[in-house]
Amino acid sequence: MKAKRFLCAGVGLCCRWKEKGTQRDTRARRWAQSAGYRSGCARRYKRPMRAVVQRVSEASVTVGGERVAQMGPGLLVLLGVGKGDTEADVAWMADKVPNLRIFEDAEGKMNRSLLDTHRALIVVSQFTLYGDARKGRRPSFIEAAEPAEAQRLYEEACRRMREAGLSVGMGVFRAEMRVALVNEGPVTILLDSRS
Repeated sequence: MKAKRFLCAGVGLCCRWKEKGTQRDTRARRWAQSAGYRSGCARRYKRPMRAVVQRVSEASVTVGGERVAQMGPGLLVLLGVGKGDTEADVAWMADKVPNLRIFEDAEGKMNRSLLDTHRALIVVSQFTLYGDARKGRRPSFIEAAEPAEAQRLYEEACRRMREAGLSVGMGVFRAEMRVALVNEGPVTILLDSRS
């Protein structure tokens, strides 16, 4: 009997078969896994780079009793790096954050960006942005990137924003941090590098 197949996620990849264990099923699963798909399914094991952007009147980061970053008005950015994130995600985020028009102009409208105003921000690495609590009560963080890769892309994002002419404060990667801020507005924007 011919195996019936399913098209996953609308991408035209036939990676699931009703007759599991067949040669065609095995080939499909092996190909899917080698191409970056998860468990033979056509959902790529990739997550967007994620950020929580807050407009603040002041913010600071303290590690072990020492103030490692401090600023007045600007943006506080919590930045999460997901599995599969690349330099393209870094470039998108490093361009999007400074150009967000979330500061008020003379008429009180959100028409001005960080580049037009304070030119200062603090970026804090935040893997818990990938916490998945849909099942159970303890969040799972398996969608977050491995620490070494997350640190590399986090530091690259900060470097790119400095090159844009911004003053960039940083937290300490993988440290226990105390982040203090006064959210102005409040204004909080959620960003994903991919939909």
